[in-house]
Amino acid sequence: MTTVTSLGYADLPGLMARMTGDEKHAGASASTMDILWVLYDEVLDVAPDRVDDPARDRFLLSKGHGPSSYYAVLAAKGFLEPETLSSWGTAGSLLGFHPDHRLVPGVEIGAGSLGHGLPIGVGVALGLRTQHLPARVVVLIGDGELDEGSNHEAISAAARFGLDRLTVIVVDNGTASLGWPGGIARRFVVEGWSAHTVDAHDHEALRAALTRPAEPGAPTVVVAQSPYKDKEP
Repeated sequence: MTTVTSLGYADLPGLMARMTGDEKHAGASASTMDILWVLYDEVLDVAPDRVDDPARDRFLLSKGHGPSSYYAVLAAKGFLEPETLSSWGTAGSLLGFHPDHRLVPGVEIGAGSLGHGLPIGVGVALGLRTQHLPARVVVLIGDGELDEGSNHEAISAAARFGLDRLTVIVVDNGTASLGWPGGIARRFVVEGWSAHTVDAHDHEALRAALTRPAEPGAPTVVVAQSPYKDKEP
């Protein structure tokens, strides 16, 4: 178990700079960095010394490509040694171009195939409820993932099951191929979700949206708008 002293938000750029290469996907990382920081700094009930605690909150990164900001936040919060970041993507490294839950402490799912995180989150939330555990499940997805049919089924099922301990954060940077009439928030509201739209880089707005008490019986979606595109020039 790591014993790293917790670092701060100002340390994230330096931590991310340790990871280099063509697979860094700087746009994807930039779009999620502030969300990840607020989650791990002020919202999620998780810690390096209880990564297997049944009562811990679950964070599922479905938007798994370009995870350098995720690794940086995990390092800042003591889940990883900062020196590990320099090895990312190399042979034998714990840190692949997509996070591997079997290798990286604190990572809940293997991410890479877009569209799977939200359905898994629905299953996890159902399982926790069956065990009478009050832990939250937070899933971070990209707007392009909403083109996947698996997500449409998950959105409908989550509301029907009344999973009010489930929160989905959608990074909206305009990369979805199909879009949705009335916008992303509307896509969830019509199925019975509670929806909030915020600036993906406004810490105060993110904190307020992510700590607001859930509406009984309704899952929550936070649409986080960002100008950073997933695909680099």
